[in-house]
Amino acid sequence: MSAGIFRACLVVITAIVNHPLLFPKENATVPEYAEDIIQKMKAREENLRLEQLRLEQEIAGLEAALKAGGSVEKPTETEEQHIQEPLPWDLWSAMSMIIFLLIELWRQDFQDGHWQDSACEEDDMAVLGKAFKGVALPDKAALANFYERCILGATSDMARMRELVEGFADDLLEALRSVCNRDADMEVEESIGVGSVYENWRVHKPLVCDLLVPFTPPEPYRFRSQTWCSRESVPPDKQGYGTIKVCRADEDAAGCICGKTKLGEDMLCLLHSQTGQTKRSGEVEDLLCFKNTQYLDADQVMKWFQIAITKAWNKISHKYEFDLTFSLLDSPGALKIKFRSGKCIAFNLTPVVQCEDSDAYFISHFPRNNLPADPASNTYWFVTFAVYERRFIQSISKKLPANACHLSCLQILSFLHGKQCSLTGPSGLSNYHLKTVMLHLLQARSYQDWGPENLEARLQDMLKFLEKSLQEKKLCHFFIGNRKVPAVLNFPVMFQKAEPLNLFRPFVLHRDTYRKTVDTFHEMLRNTVALINEY
Repeated sequence: MSAGIFRACLVVITAIVNHPLLFPKENATVPEYAEDIIQKMKAREENLRLEQLRLEQEIAGLEAALKAGGSVEKPTETEEQHIQEPLPWDLWSAMSMIIFLLIELWRQDFQDGHWQDSACEEDDMAVLGKAFKGVALPDKAALANFYERCILGATSDMARMRELVEGFADDLLEALRSVCNRDADMEVEESIGVGSVYENWRVHKPLVCDLLVPFTPPEPYRFRSQTWCSRESVPPDKQGYGTIKVCRADEDAAGCICGKTKLGEDMLCLLHSQTGQTKRSGEVEDLLCFKNTQYLDADQVMKWFQIAITKAWNKISHKYEFDLTFSLLDSPGALKIKFRSGKCIAFNLTPVVQCEDSDAYFISHFPRNNLPADPASNTYWFVTFAVYERRFIQSISKKLPANACHLSCLQILSFLHGKQCSLTGPSGLSNYHLKTVMLHLLQARSYQDWGPENLEARLQDMLKFLEKSLQEKKLCHFFIGNRKVPAVLNFPVMFQKAEPLNLFRPFVLHRDTYRKTVDTFHEMLRNTVALINEY
């Protein structure tokens, strides 16, 4: 009896393991000549069924004879052994029969339109794995000629534009400090240039300078940051985000009881000034916090910053012969300089909060993949490592051969993807994803592999890496969870030890966006030669 149960369980487990819907990669297609095999297995099944009926009839006859009370001839030793043995099932034949029958049922469901979404995704993966193999990139000479004529020309005035924007931004922020109340308003620090323009690889026009503007609260307040990897108060689904709590700087002062005791009019705490005592009675919520909380509100910060920029420009506008306007109202400092000749220069001033004592910053209004925002999302700020990214690229560029091709590869890939998106519409890939691919390869390959003569090979590496990441729906953030970050960068240890952040996680949650991205990537690969020849 136990042997029969064991065999039955083994058959069922084997059928489940080999079911194509549960393990599509191993059994994603029907074997060749499956129809003939299924017919043979059905014939075998019929023979086994007849044999089972014969045995059941013999057993039924014996049971009827025993109930009648008649003498029954004792079976021979051979017959007794035959009856006591388990049913003469061929285990391997039965397993094969069940597997092929399940495959046939799956095929019928597939033809009727069932499991359409799953099948489409499997087809995408099957094609994605072979997409790059059928693409012939232009040779090194063609790529070098294309880069020199199309990309270098577009980036020739990048340095001059940076100088102009930085000078104007410094003047604007200085005016902002002068119009703000230093006892009540936030205090802004010097701007920090980050992004593709400062890393010398942006190719799409208009060229846009990205400047981070750190700000701090007035005394005696301070910001206390809470990241997803350092505090339990940040939910697990907010990986990459953190909150900024506004608190008084003297909250942690040990032994001081001035906040708990009435000192009287003629008494003064030696640790805290009168100004501090006056401000302690104010409401923390007034300092750009979310309603009824002590957490900094991104929308409140945006409104404050836009108003402050407007006041600062009104103070210095008479010094300049151009106009300054906001290009995007839902961004804190997306500004545009418009000259009388009609020429425009765009740049972004984005208010940020320093994360502890590091060069990581909490950034407001970071693109959130167009996902619907919950009411409390304004209190969650994304942590950006743009300063470390720029520093890493500058540091490793000094170790690479002269005229290294790492930025050239990134520029070509960014150019191709941008042109493809202009033809077929936007996809889920961004220039930040492309830069992340380059950063991973810079760390994985030796320095000598990035010589100018390896432009074609390294571009192929980037495309293959991107293809593999799309197939797996996984592209890890370069810094978060990376234990191999060079020590010279002084990168915070808590972010190195954190769980890796998957930049492609939205593809897992949004299948339509993923399919659109895969289609755009395939189309870009097929059009690579045509795009390069055309431009």
